[in-house]
Amino acid sequence: MSKRLRSSEVCADCSAQDPCWASINRGILICDECCSVHRSLGRHISQVRHLKHTPWPPTLLQMVETLYNNGANSIWEHSLLDPASVMSGRRKASPQDKVHPNKAEFIRAKYQMLAFVHRLPCREDDSVTAKDLSKQLHSSVRTGNLETCLRLLSLGAQANFFHPEKGNTPLHVAAKAGQTLQAELLAVYGADPGTQDSNGKTPVDYARQGGHHELAERLVEIQYELTDRLAFYLCGRKPEHKNGQHFVIPQMADSLDLSELAKAAKKKLQSLSNHLFEELAMDVYDEVDRRETDAVWLATQNHSTLVTETTVVPFLPVNPEYSSTRNQGRQKLARFNAHEFATLVIDILSDAKRRQQGNPLTGSKENVELILKSISNQHSSESQDNDQPDYDSVASDEDTDLETNAAKSNRQKSLDSDLSDGPVTAQEYMQVKNALVASEVKIQQLMKVNVNLSDELRIMQKKASKLEKQSSVSESDYDNPTASLELEETGSGRKGRQRSVIWQGEGSIPEDADTTPSSSLPSTEDVIRKTEQITKNIQELLRAAQENKHDSYIPCSERIHVAVTEMAALFPKKPKSELVRTSLRLLTSSAYRLQSECKKTLPVETCPTTDIQLVTQQVIQCAYDIAKAAKQLVTITTKENNN
Repeated sequence: MSKRLRSSEVCADCSAQDPCWASINRGILICDECCSVHRSLGRHISQVRHLKHTPWPPTLLQMVETLYNNGANSIWEHSLLDPASVMSGRRKASPQDKVHPNKAEFIRAKYQMLAFVHRLPCREDDSVTAKDLSKQLHSSVRTGNLETCLRLLSLGAQANFFHPEKGNTPLHVAAKAGQTLQAELLAVYGADPGTQDSNGKTPVDYARQGGHHELAERLVEIQYELTDRLAFYLCGRKPEHKNGQHFVIPQMADSLDLSELAKAAKKKLQSLSNHLFEELAMDVYDEVDRRETDAVWLATQNHSTLVTETTVVPFLPVNPEYSSTRNQGRQKLARFNAHEFATLVIDILSDAKRRQQGNPLTGSKENVELILKSISNQHSSESQDNDQPDYDSVASDEDTDLETNAAKSNRQKSLDSDLSDGPVTAQEYMQVKNALVASEVKIQQLMKVNVNLSDELRIMQKKASKLEKQSSVSESDYDNPTASLELEETGSGRKGRQRSVIWQGEGSIPEDADTTPSSSLPSTEDVIRKTEQITKNIQELLRAAQENKHDSYIPCSERIHVAVTEMAALFPKKPKSELVRTSLRLLTSSAYRLQSECKKTLPVETCPTTDIQLVTQQVIQCAYDIAKAAKQLVTITTKENNN
């Protein structure tokens, strides 16, 4: 941080002491509990960032500090400052209030409904009002009064407003006046540094002409913020814009050829119009932000109380301004494992560079969600089910490593580097990668599964009959036996049918052709006992991953494999129920694949190109699948035994 605020700082929503999160677009500081609610609202409502554990552009942090110190919170609580509000019973939340429903309801009313913001007199033509506000914003940004501009933006002023008489935008005015913090605020609200005025000049041009060189450099960074953020997520490195380098495109550590499906997906991605490509890129940007914030959250919270309903944001919240199809696709981005998501990000970076260099392909008029969905349909007719990821086709098959065309063309130029742009050695790359905490996203999900599983096991032991009703309400595709069957065949694993072949013999259920299908199932108590052992071993693996004890991966995976084998042995060799067979297949194949992934940690010292971070992410994914499959088996056996 550039500087710390006064020790008397308090949460803007509940007045708790020492808030450690900021809402950038609201200009406020918030505590952990209130931040969990902000995150659940989505970035279109509140853009949160940790004050200490997240990289900050110095001027962006200064902008938030300035707004906070100058009472920006009064913008969002205007009517609450009226003494009459106390008489009416309306009040803000307090530190002692429960997160749900007290704090959550207040925060939603404050930021989502804007219930306490000062309202302008109603006018018949709202567009005139917005135009008037935007003109006021246009003239205000030449001064340093940030809170005035934030108030105008909160009322509907447009950050990209093009003044018909002046022939420029508010960002042009701020850049010419050298108002760096105003430029930061405008950019947060969507101002484009690349917009040209009536003379064909951009805000960057005016900043340079005025001698505001640091501001000019910052505006260039803002212009490339999306691609910079994606690159930093993958390799912890950003381009050197000062030197004319505007893109860093990492490549996967493998050298396997692209599958036909992935080639088709890439071709469809390239055929998108610029507008639709930008929509997809923004969705992926939001998912990167969610995953990175999850990692910071995990690293800063009390792990004994971390995994609760108040802190988990498992997928991107709904943005009502988007279509339902796009919202579904955004949420399903969370299903991508580390390798799949990295492949999608690399493809977007590669195509963004191609488009920026002026090599457009014929634009497609199709909707971005439908284009990506159609690729998935080529893979399997069953993937037309709405539960399958709309963007799933862009990612790689779970067991097939991919690389982008850009990466392939640069492979010979980058034999000693894992980056296709820029002089970075493999050793430097590995040091940065090991410092990243991308795998913490899956760790958080795994912790959630383990805690929920332990709680449900205790409930089952006390009152198993309640599960019959609970089983009809699924938490995820694996929790719903029917949905999980579809998922295993066509879903996020993407290799459903192949998986049972790949792991045949070592990881799959032994099915003797002469064995008569059996409908008998083990007792619920036995399954629960074995599941508890699996959960305990997974927690040991989780701790090893958190502490970067990579040498513990193999022994942990072996103990998990033994526990899984013992659990599978409880069931008949050929269960009659297809749901049981599917769950057991997922359980055992995931355990075998976990062992295979853990063995990749052996040559780290002798083979510096081994991507230990990617291995860790795959290890966590396998453990996650094991925990979910075990939980599903408990649910199925309990339900069947109670019937």
